[in-house]
Amino acid sequence: MMEVHERRFHVNGRLMAARCWHDSQLPPILALHGWLDNAATFDRLAPYLSNYHVVALDFAGHGYSEHRAQGVRYHLVDHLDDVLAVVKQLAWTSFTLMGHSMGAGIAVLFSAAMPDAINKLVLIEGLGPYTGQVEDSVQHLSTALNEWQHAHQGTSRILPSFDHAVKARMNGLLPVGEQAARLLCQRGTKQVADGLVWTADKRLRLSSPTRFSEQQVCAYLSAIQCPTLLISAENTLPFDRTAYQQRINAIKQLTHVQLAGGHHLHLDDNVDGVAQVLTTFLQTATVS
Repeated sequence: MMEVHERRFHVNGRLMAARCWHDSQLPPILALHGWLDNAATFDRLAPYLSNYHVVALDFAGHGYSEHRAQGVRYHLVDHLDDVLAVVKQLAWTSFTLMGHSMGAGIAVLFSAAMPDAINKLVLIEGLGPYTGQVEDSVQHLSTALNEWQHAHQGTSRILPSFDHAVKARMNGLLPVGEQAARLLCQRGTKQVADGLVWTADKRLRLSSPTRFSEQQVCAYLSAIQCPTLLISAENTLPFDRTAYQQRINAIKQLTHVQLAGGHHLHLDDNVDGVAQVLTTFLQTATVS
């Protein structure tokens, strides 16, 4: 029987949750989910990784992890501090890092900054954080400041039933099928007196006051030292193809595979395909 259990970590005054698969003595994989998702995004992929100990973290303000303190923003780079704190508590000195979407962006930054810790890197539908144009910097800051004034107003939206939550997630900004939506909603909602509410912190939806430039992202990508697998979907998000190719060119040891499916192909519409590519990479990629 596959071993699946929950773990909690004390990180910078907060509790952070993780969902774990397989024996803890196996080679470790730390898995990082996407924006407004949670650790359940790996529920269908992790069973294929029976030769590895998989720990899927709920980022702060997501899933079962506690929210950041009142009056604190969710800066992307702050997630790196949380990841490092969890890794130290796990006592891992070398591990595989896997991320989807936002989690892939965080994985890129972490792998660049902490190259000795990462033996292999897996990026699913993500190749670094979102960027902005330098000339738009003032507008980004202005928008973020104005949004922050209203960040703590209003009450949480009440969902009348779990099925209502599932339908909402199926029709979200990045739509998924019913099975995927149910897995994400099981970890992404909680019961209150009048129904359900999302566990994700409302502040996660606020605009960032600053953004990386493409030059910065390429510098991080070029600093990655380990074998890297990029899995992209045929039905993917729109992006600047020239910038994307520059990012690809920046990585020294890259295997790039495009598969049928959408943005959540590892959870939704091509789990088998992702698993096959991923397990082959983990078995054959050589650390130089």
